[in-house]
Amino acid sequence: MKLPIPQEEQFRAPAHHERVTSKIGLALAITFTTCFVTGLISHLIQHPPGWFWWPSRPAGLYRVTQGMHVISGVASIPLLLAKLWSVYPKLFGRPLVRSLPHALERLSILVLSGAAFFELTTGLLNVAQNYPWGFYFPQVHYAVAWLAIGSILVHVAVKLPVIRRALSRTPAAEEPPAEGLSRRGFLVTTGLATGVAVVATAGATVPFLRGVSGLSWKTGKGTQNLPVNRTAAAAGITWSPSWRLSVVTPRGTTKFSLDELRALPQTTAELPIACVEGWSQSATWRGIALPTLLKAVGAAPGTAVRVSSSERGGLYGVSVLPGEHTADELTLLALELNGEVLAPDHGFPCRVIAPNRPGVLQTKWVTKLEVL
Repeated sequence: MKLPIPQEEQFRAPAHHERVTSKIGLALAITFTTCFVTGLISHLIQHPPGWFWWPSRPAGLYRVTQGMHVISGVASIPLLLAKLWSVYPKLFGRPLVRSLPHALERLSILVLSGAAFFELTTGLLNVAQNYPWGFYFPQVHYAVAWLAIGSILVHVAVKLPVIRRALSRTPAAEEPPAEGLSRRGFLVTTGLATGVAVVATAGATVPFLRGVSGLSWKTGKGTQNLPVNRTAAAAGITWSPSWRLSVVTPRGTTKFSLDELRALPQTTAELPIACVEGWSQSATWRGIALPTLLKAVGAAPGTAVRVSSSERGGLYGVSVLPGEHTADELTLLALELNGEVLAPDHGFPCRVIAPNRPGVLQTKWVTKLEVL
């Protein structure tokens, strides 16, 4: 027996009203745009083009932007589901294509939905450090983000008259309430679901929420009270007493033993580790300020420095410290963490810790510095 195909007009629940759709769409536009902009910042820091500049201060700025990236992305999930629930009756509208703007609208919705679901799903799995795919996540996530934001702009442009009409309508002009959950009830429920999602995530960045945030399981844990994404064993790191740090300048190469590094003037700084997965944790670091080390080998602070790790197989075994950071006294070649000698998992014998940098660029197990 063939079931009849429902008509769009048969869906009369208040949740499907254009006013509800527009309000949720507005909230989704805010969270998704925030997620896009902060994600773009993170991408540019990690893969900087020639025109891009990122300061070393305030020291915790990246902690805030990347925390906002993950929080706004998680908040977008219940908003996107509510938005799709609100508009799904339009799938049954006939004719399928009424005009060119209508065709553009449908195409933008298809691209938007696919790209948004991909971004939010893979982003959430990345937060959990679960990678059940064979592609390089940052590049694909970045490319699809542009596809998503472009389709959003097209969709908003096509639907702008409807949005303006829906948001400017006064309550008195609306139809009588239908049975079931009211429009306000649906919006409140969506808001509560979004709030729960935010609280469950925000503790990774906001310390006072950590006791109630399910997605902040990493913060405050790990060796020396600091989480670890990649252990020394996983990186294949071994250490020998014959280890030396090579500092390469146009004048030549200077090598330091661990004892010689400890004999240099030491600086203590309170700096956060801010991971691209959204978690962050402040810690007390002690080591040689980069300006001090550069001056000791006859190089000028403020020059870019390439940092190489003894890790050979990782994607982040090499990073570049821009001049803004090598001139900053808070940029350290750290030897101690929270009052103790660096544990192997945190980069023993030395690692970089710089203000306002992603954790993946805070290179561990440093073996060579090259003045560029």
